[in-house]
Amino acid sequence: MAVLKVKFSKTRRDKLAQILWILNWVSVVSGIILFSLGLFLKIEIKKRNEVMAKGDVNSLPNMLISVGVIACIINFLGGKICYDCSDANKFSRWKLVMLPYIVCTFCFTFCILVGALMCYTMRNELEESLYLGLSDAIKFYKDTDIPGRCFLKKTVDMLQIGFQCCGNNGFRDWFEIQWVSARYLNMASKEVLDRLKSNVDGKFLVDGVPFSCCNPSSPRPCIQYQLTNNSAHYNYDFLTEELNVWVKGCREALLDYYTAIMRSIGITALLIWLFELSVLIGVRYLQTAMRNVLLLGDLQGESDGWLLENSFVETAKYNINIIKNLGKANQISTVSGMNDPNIDVQNTNCGKSNVTTKCIPAAS
Repeated sequence: MAVLKVKFSKTRRDKLAQILWILNWVSVVSGIILFSLGLFLKIEIKKRNEVMAKGDVNSLPNMLISVGVIACIINFLGGKICYDCSDANKFSRWKLVMLPYIVCTFCFTFCILVGALMCYTMRNELEESLYLGLSDAIKFYKDTDIPGRCFLKKTVDMLQIGFQCCGNNGFRDWFEIQWVSARYLNMASKEVLDRLKSNVDGKFLVDGVPFSCCNPSSPRPCIQYQLTNNSAHYNYDFLTEELNVWVKGCREALLDYYTAIMRSIGITALLIWLFELSVLIGVRYLQTAMRNVLLLGDLQGESDGWLLENSFVETAKYNINIIKNLGKANQISTVSGMNDPNIDVQNTNCGKSNVTTKCIPAAS
């Protein structure tokens, strides 16, 4: 029994073909939108590529770009097919193409859904990439004289100023690394030597942060050094240092920024997926209605259209059997009760038979 069967007259078939022709052109625009969103996300990720570890962060924008290009091609072809379907004579040339086209469109529509879901499931991968990338960037902040790292100080400073953040998880991350270059340390100073010796790794650690961590909204001049020493500054309490430096870590700030972008892209992709799914359903109805009208032979008469020719269970069983038989296509079918024909060779029957045969005498 057909699933969701609908009867179409000649007028209804023509109107459906015209509507689908218009919707396919709208779908081309939606493909351009997907391509643009993927390109925008890829550019935004590349802007801060220096503070991200290598991983699968680019898989989402690459998928959106690919799906957008495929959408433009498939929907352009779909518009041509639907336009020709208004004429039964023109439809005959697309008759064999429409079913593979519908299958390809279904796979492509499924990819849009996957891309939309990835926008909501990539937060953990993005967070890990930011955590590792920011850790390395902060670690090499002082290496302004080393090729390949000399740009990291400017990158981190601009990041902290632009996103109003400090450190990886927070401003205390700067207490655990040496972020002042050795060329700016006075090795003749006892205080410097004592700090270097007090650390197992020989690092110059201070309870201070770079200037880019300063909050310009602070009512007092920014305190960068001895942040946890109340006695070092007049009328100061380090427990309220949020008035002086940014408290939020850059990982959290960047994660919130990219999450907001991906959430917006995910909603847009879901809407496009619902639209493409409705177009696909319409094309399926048009394909079955046009096929049935050709089988009936009355091009002006009514015909049935449906989503599935059989029930969901029967269709699933049929497709499963096709998949199972794919591997048996090149095998030689054997008759029940017989062994492999390549090794089971029948002996010549030299006994009595209705047909006269000659036996080759055995060599003595």
